Amino acid sequence: MITREDVLAYALTLPDTYQDAPFHDNNWQLVRVKESKKAFLWTYERNGYLNLNVKVDPSWRDFWRDVYEAVIPGYHQNKEHWNTLIIDGSIKEEDVYQMIDESYNVITDTPKRRIYEAVKKIPEGKVATYAQVAELAGKRKMARAVGNALHTNPDPLNIPCFRVVNSKGECSGSFAFGGLNAQEKRLIEDGVEVVNGKVDLEKYGIKILDGEIIDLN
Repeated sequence: MITREDVLAYALTLPDTYQDAPFHDNNWQLVRVKESKKAFLWTYERNGYLNLNVKVDPSWRDFWRDVYEAVIPGYHQNKEHWNTLIIDGSIKEEDVYQMIDESYNVITDTPKRRIYEAVKKIPEGKVATYAQVAELAGKRKMARAVGNALHTNPDPLNIPCFRVVNSKGECSGSFAFGGLNAQEKRLIEDGVEVVNGKVDLEKYGIKILDGEIIDLN
């Protein structure tokens, strides 16, 4: 049967997490996300069984409760947003880990994170506008938030913010992408033609349908 050590070790493999015992009681061991300090996994012994509290998307909450009798509304937590897993051997190990993953994703799902994931989708040799990135991130009206997020990009090598231009196809001439006119230089290296600091959006701009990038070529 899966153990507390197994569960904690797995949760700690997720990015930017750490273990905590906030109640000065070793029976309560939590795993949190570093940046927000929010817990996505609570572990504790109760009635002779290891129990896990995990946060749930409401659309999955009742699904897991219906699949397993050992998945119940969150013990000592908001029962609309948390489930408790009673580790009595009846829940498949892979489903335990899936529910931990889902809890982590709910806790870390922020607008900035969605923006970075959207930028990663822009293909090589293409550009997107701020509004298009916002649309890919789920809310077109947060285009201004896209600009703020790009200026605090934590991983420029893997989050290609240089592929984002304004609504006219214009590049940033500032040092936002690592130096004066650096965005223009990186786009040219990427296979995008830049003329007088501007990209032809008809030729190089992405197309979006139902929130997803489509290829019309």
